[in-house]
Formats: sequence, C-alpha cells, structure tokens
Amino acid sequence: MRRAAILLPLLLGGCGKPPGVAASGGGGIVSTNPCVDSVLVRILPPARIAAISHYSQDPSATSIPIAVARRFRGIAGTAEEVIALHPDLVIASTYTPPATQAAYARAGLKTLLVGIPDSIAESQAQVTQIAAAAGAPMGGARINAEIDRAVARWSRKDGPKGDMPPSALLYISGDLATGGSTLLNDMMTRVGFRNAAASYGLTHTGTLSAETIVTQPPAVVIASERESRGTALRQRLLPRTPQAVFPRVLINCGGPTIPPALERLAAIRAGL
Repeated sequence: MRRAAILLPLLLGGCGKPPGVAASGGGGIVSTNPCVDSVLVRILPPARIAAISHYSQDPSATSIPIAVARRFRGIAGTAEEVIALHPDLVIASTYTPPATQAAYARAGLKTLLVGIPDSIAESQAQVTQIAAAAGAPMGGARINAEIDRAVARWSRKDGPKGDMPPSALLYISGDLATGGSTLLNDMMTRVGFRNAAASYGLTHTGTLSAETIVTQPPAVVIASERESRGTALRQRLLPRTPQAVFPRVLINCGGPTIPPALERLAAIRAGL
C-alpha cells in the first residue's frame, strides 16, 4: 500500500536488551512508525518498548487499540526526543529525513530502516525481520502463522473459466484510491475481487477522475468513511453501485492487520 496519508512505512530493527528492562531507564526499542508499533506490542513485553509513534495514539492512523497505545510513551520521532531516550534500537522508515538519520548515527544509535510492503509475502518478511531484530523470532512466527491461516481461509478459488471477478474500487482516505502493486491490491485479489483502480491504470495510490469512474463503474465501492464529502460525491456519481465500509484501522498497515482485513474484504465480496 503505497498510501499517501497512510503513514505506513514499516520500520524494523534489532535489540540485544534482555526482557524486563524498564524503558524509563534507557535502552529498549523506539519505534517511530505505527506499523512497527502494531508488531512490537504483540511480540514484546511492555518494558522492552521505550516509545512508539504518536500516530498509534491517533484514532485515524492507528492499527492497534487506542487503549493499548496509550500505555506507551508516544513520540513524534524527532532526533532530539529519540536520542534523549538512549534506546538500544531505533526502528524507522526509509522515509525518515536524511538529517534525522545522520543525527541518529552521530549519537551512535543502532537504526534499521524499512519500506512499505507491496504484497502479503513482503509484509510477512518484514514481520520476520522485526521479530528477529527485536529478539523475539517466535512472536513473528506466530503472527505469520495467523496470516497464513487467514490467507488459506479467505482466498477465493477461481470461478469457471472465463468468469471475470467483480471489480472493486477501494478508497483509503478521501479521494485516494489504492491501485495495483499494493498490499491492499494483493488482499483484494485473494478474496476474489478485481481492483478497478488497477484496471484504470493506477499503479499505487492516487486519485481518479469522475469521468473514469462513471464511464467504467466498479461493482462495489469500498471506503473507510461512512459519511464524508467523498462518500456523498461517489454516491451521486454511482447511485446504483453498492457502497461498503472498510474500517480505517484495517487500511493503515499490514502484518497483524492482514487477517482481519482479509476477513472484512471477503465478507464484502460474499455480500455482492
């Protein structure tokens, strides 16, 4: 999901600190990305996590329950606040500004940068990398086993030869649609959808003209908002096209979010 407002850069890292070390005394792992947060909180005891991204404490950006996120220190990810925590490891996105990366290096911080996964397989590889770096490989294996079970359960077998899957247009936020070469596209395809945006030529995340949508309407429009200006506009443009809700919490990240995301997409597909 190369998704604009979707902060999703998956960040990974490693840590040699033994379990049970209090974050307040220095050490531990600092994550500056909500997608890494969603993995760390599932595989590490809280004392191993020195801080998480402030995005995880924002209902529109988090991939973990807000109540869970608020148990941890939230940071914006500036070099000053990260360095002040003296972490064993900083897990950061490949989109982290070069100046910030340089500051981490000058401070002698161990840092691992990762990008955005474009498929389920890439997301699982990142989970494995995060877990290994954090010293909790079995935790990563558990998450990936859950993903494997979800893929096996919700993947839809091909229909009769020549049968075209129904098209779906998935909006991640406002008028931003997800195109091909994205994690969401992979999940949509697995449950038996054809990504309409990819058919229109959208390769990652972007906007589509009203003319394109009206001329080649999808079988269903999927969006994270129940009521918004974008939703109202799409309903006027496509009055006969079903509209389905895909919660924003399932859009922002991969990893542990993949099983419930597949389940929701499969339910939408089954309801057509």
